[in-house]
Amino acid sequence: MTERQVQVAQSDLSGLRWIHADVFTHTPLSGNGLAIFPEAGQLSTAVMQRLTQEMRQFESIFLIGEPSEGGVAARIFTAEEELDFAGHPVLGAAAALQHLTGAKEDRNWRIVLNSGEISVRTQTRPHGFWAEMDQGIASFEQDRPSEAVRHVLNGLGLESNLLFDGLPIATVSTGLPYVIVPVTAGGLAVAQIQCADFEQRLAKLGGKFVYVLDPEAFEGRTWDNLGLVEDIATGSAAGPTAAYLWRYCGAPENLILRQGRFVGRPSEIVMKRDPITGSVLVSGEIILLAKGRFF
Repeated sequence: MTERQVQVAQSDLSGLRWIHADVFTHTPLSGNGLAIFPEAGQLSTAVMQRLTQEMRQFESIFLIGEPSEGGVAARIFTAEEELDFAGHPVLGAAAALQHLTGAKEDRNWRIVLNSGEISVRTQTRPHGFWAEMDQGIASFEQDRPSEAVRHVLNGLGLESNLLFDGLPIATVSTGLPYVIVPVTAGGLAVAQIQCADFEQRLAKLGGKFVYVLDPEAFEGRTWDNLGLVEDIATGSAAGPTAAYLWRYCGAPENLILRQGRFVGRPSEIVMKRDPITGSVLVSGEIILLAKGRFF
């Protein structure tokens, strides 16, 4: 029996709490939605996967155990799979921890994921929360076979005239590797995954997902690898995108990346470089919108 087919008894979920958050926004019902399960220690991998499918958000995050000096363990899922790292779930979970502990002062959290530990700083604001995570130093891979690059562009329906002239297609990671494709404004508008094997095409460039970027407007788009769902605001792509813009475009140290316009939920991700460590810091505003409990 697969994880998608596993049978879940209602008694297995009884009393389970969750929180709904909107991340990278200060306006309710905008930004990137997220389901947070703060007491998920007894849930199996299969049940976490099924709950994520039930919630129908781009991702859900499950917190394992109580916060401690060793950090808070967490697992992140999309409807299709578990991820080693994702940005907006980490920020949303930290905001939820700030809320659940009742802390009014700024707090520092350590979210322990499959990919490693992420440091997050949170702050309570009048209409919600703010959170900033340290994504570390970005790694770059650029020299890849031209045929593999062409297959990715074909899979996005992008002709050469829609690419941004003079900028490379590069694979960049701060925990999750993105193939960053610089395009014109017209290219951003028409890009769309158009093939069933897109994930395999990205893998030949060392990437897990694609991020199509207009480097003039600081605006981007990405999707699940089947092209069925467009992400609203992608924190895990923000770090690589900032590093790309700093390296190849001479962008300022403080940036705002815009995303979600094409799905009617415009979002803003704030990015800056730590002046001491050189790490990419990614932040945004969060609204905790609702909470619920299973019968």
